[in-house]
Amino acid sequence: MNAAKRREAIMEILSRKGRASVESIASDLEMTPQTIRRDLTDLARMNKVVRFHGGASLLAGTEYTPLEARQAIAQDQKERIGAACANMIPDDVLVMINSGTTTGAVARSLAGHSGLRVVTDSVKISDDIKGFPGLEVMITGGRVRPSDGAIIGDAAIEFLAQFRPDFAILGTAAIARDGALLDYDMAQVAVARAMMAHARNVVLCADSSKFQKMAPVVIGNLEDIDVLVTDTRCSEVLRQMCQAARVRVVEA
Repeated sequence: MNAAKRREAIMEILSRKGRASVESIASDLEMTPQTIRRDLTDLARMNKVVRFHGGASLLAGTEYTPLEARQAIAQDQKERIGAACANMIPDDVLVMINSGTTTGAVARSLAGHSGLRVVTDSVKISDDIKGFPGLEVMITGGRVRPSDGAIIGDAAIEFLAQFRPDFAILGTAAIARDGALLDYDMAQVAVARAMMAHARNVVLCADSSKFQKMAPVVIGNLEDIDVLVTDTRCSEVLRQMCQAARVRVVEA
């Protein structure tokens, strides 16, 4: 494997894990630790990673991975998470669903429910579920983000303030080691915070790859949610963090 291919493989590992030791990367790629150290030094010079003693972490960056790529990441896990979360939602309630690929899986799994009122800040989610019998779909006003159809801005936040939903279903770009829930867009974060503030129950849907990843903007903390719906690869560290924060963990 040449240097360019190795660096690409290292970036893929860090994209999944957020941070990794030299030894674990070397083991994954069947390379010597000395080779991996040199590659990490090169990637650090290129401002793609941050070195720490014994390993490296991915820079948070300031932009989302493109929507098409996000949809392909952990796709099976997202569908299972979506179904598990939808099973938690009773009929005849009001639900807010935040824009996102995992929350989109939740929305699609609501087919078969009845008496639901769904408020969303996503053009895509609205389009996916608008024809479901038994669902009334409402969409916020505001500016549509071209990249993924998320609706952002003060008008969206003002619209959400009219409701006190039974459930707010949220996603996140990352869960930090200190329990912070992270995202990239301050405007989108403001909408997510509004949903959290008004809901009786806050449900976070996030596949296990989100843990220890990074993003620059804080949505909130694990203590701000009631339930985490994730997959069976959820780390023991995250489980313990949820237990300490009195967050129920549902593994799909």
